[in-house]
Amino acid sequence: MNPKQIADYMLGQDYFSQWMNIRMIEVKENYCLIEMPIKKDMINGLKTVHGGVTFAFADSALAFSSNNSGDAAVALNCIINFTKAGKEGDIFRAESKLVNDTRKTAVYDIQITNQNEELIAKFVGTVYKIGKKVTEL
Repeated sequence: MNPKQIADYMLGQDYFSQWMNIRMIEVKENYCLIEMPIKKDMINGLKTVHGGVTFAFADSALAFSSNNSGDAAVALNCIINFTKAGKEGDIFRAESKLVNDTRKTAVYDIQITNQNEELIAKFVGTVYKIGKKVTEL
């Protein structure tokens, strides 16, 4: 399977990402660009996007980019910086790029922007390569 097919395979089993209405925009090996509409049930008590939703969206981008070679990887460490509050009706995009790759780990930079290309959050994720194929899990 190519990277897009692997990412689609994963999304087909990822009910949480489906609940978030994530859509694949572009997928290449160790890279993905995904999109998500912000709906009412993603809003917190301050009428902005709940931080956990933004984190989960970035985590999905990490998963789709770090596993799309077919070799399974799991999150080892993730850091997020929130730079702007999102609101209901926004369209978030997450772009995940590989920045460092070793035999057992890899580091990805993920930027989340809104429909106006304003930076919503910056996320750095480190993954551990578990030595199995995505389709074996």
